[in-house]
Amino acid sequence: MHMQLLHKNKIVMYDRTDFGRSNLSLSNGRCRIDPSDTALERDCTAHSILYDVEANSFRPLMVHTDTFCSSGAVLPNGMLVQTGGFNDGERIIRTFAPCNNERCDWTEHVNYLSARRWYATNQILPDGRVIILGGRRQYSYEFYPKRDSASSNLRNLTFLRETRDASEDNLYPFVHLLPDGNLFIFTNTRSILLDYVHNHVIKEYPQIPSANPRNYPSSGSSILLPLDFSSLEDPKKVVAEIIICGGAPPRSYLHAGRGNFVHASSTCGRLKVSDPHPVWVMEQMPFPRVMGDMLILPTGDLMIINGARKGTAGWLLGRDPVLEPIRYSPHENVNNRFSVMNPSTRPRMYHSTAVLVPDGRIIVGGSNPNEGYNFTGVLFPTDLSLEAFHPPYLAPHSAAIRPRITNIGNVLTYGGSRDILFTVSSFRGKNAISVRILSPSFSTHSFGMSQRMVVLRLNSVSQHHSHSQSAYRATVTGPPTARIAPPGYYMLFVVHAGVPSPGVWIRINP
Repeated sequence: MHMQLLHKNKIVMYDRTDFGRSNLSLSNGRCRIDPSDTALERDCTAHSILYDVEANSFRPLMVHTDTFCSSGAVLPNGMLVQTGGFNDGERIIRTFAPCNNERCDWTEHVNYLSARRWYATNQILPDGRVIILGGRRQYSYEFYPKRDSASSNLRNLTFLRETRDASEDNLYPFVHLLPDGNLFIFTNTRSILLDYVHNHVIKEYPQIPSANPRNYPSSGSSILLPLDFSSLEDPKKVVAEIIICGGAPPRSYLHAGRGNFVHASSTCGRLKVSDPHPVWVMEQMPFPRVMGDMLILPTGDLMIINGARKGTAGWLLGRDPVLEPIRYSPHENVNNRFSVMNPSTRPRMYHSTAVLVPDGRIIVGGSNPNEGYNFTGVLFPTDLSLEAFHPPYLAPHSAAIRPRITNIGNVLTYGGSRDILFTVSSFRGKNAISVRILSPSFSTHSFGMSQRMVVLRLNSVSQHHSHSQSAYRATVTGPPTARIAPPGYYMLFVVHAGVPSPGVWIRINP
């Protein structure tokens, strides 16, 4: 149900705690004791794991309180902060600090949150804090960590109440940090620009055409397109553009509950929020999709994976699985942006997730549209598998033009210069090179929270003569401000002729 890639190439995954026993025992004879659990007060099985991407192995982790439909973000120091959940987990903050041994596990902080957060959204901020916004019947936001434990950490946001409807199509709001430091917030069909520092709505954007809700349970997905500084001297001139794809028509959730599964939305909308008077530009996907996960690839293309053609999110409310991932190329001709990829054989419906890992693959897991763990006798059984999707740039015929980073420091500074050494067998020239940083997203319920790519300014590319004929040096300039790239860990990719290197972790210091 939830996934977060961490900078030690491990993925934290977790589900919920109140479905009863899982198929994985906790280690060392540990058991979870929770008198508030609705299924088992004593549970010796795991509801969270740490997956090692490189070793393809995992170990169980222990969460004490219910993490059902919660949210998360990674702090600048690499620690995962997980917020809220259901029942006894709704006001809990949980933290996970990655380690190189077998000892790190969840730490829970009781009643840290000022309001119950269930189906909320998190976003990392320029000052390294996390904003936690919305949730079921919560029309407010708050921050972690609190600036002052004695003062109120809660800010009301009337917009969240205004956009709620009978189907609650404003859960898991789409939240993106824009280059001006303010937040783009989209719920249902409406969106605003929020100055969260002063709790002031600066503007409301035009309503997205077609009037199809896009948030849970209509569950489309949204991304801030890559911020490109490769040719800009003035960071204020960067183009900031939001894309939202998929969703479901109004009342689809109610219809599905009565056995009428309506076709999902087949549209994507793009809004250039950096324009003074932005207008939505609509495009048609090859087929409808609800509950799809949208990811930024190292090339700057997008991948939409998982989901269904009919119905909505919710128990047993989706039908007609979409097995084919779609690649979307934002800068191609308008009629040539969508490509249909090879299909999976596994439906990934409600409560599935997807994350990009440094080697360029997409790790996909989950799917449990049932109100319980049901492995037989149901339309879409609970799926405990992981699979890897290989985007086209990983095809064998691209090996000769795929670069490999051989040397880079582990720190990138704002506006500072950095040399990157890489090798490539068949060099196509410096104009074929770009360098990008990508923050890994917290994936749940069709939205990758804090997902962000910045294309760095490339100052020079030259042959590195002290090594082999295939060695090169690229010099780049780091992002200009923390509003462009909040502090923390990013995957850095050298892209050559449309083929990315394996990513290397680099930290932008606060």
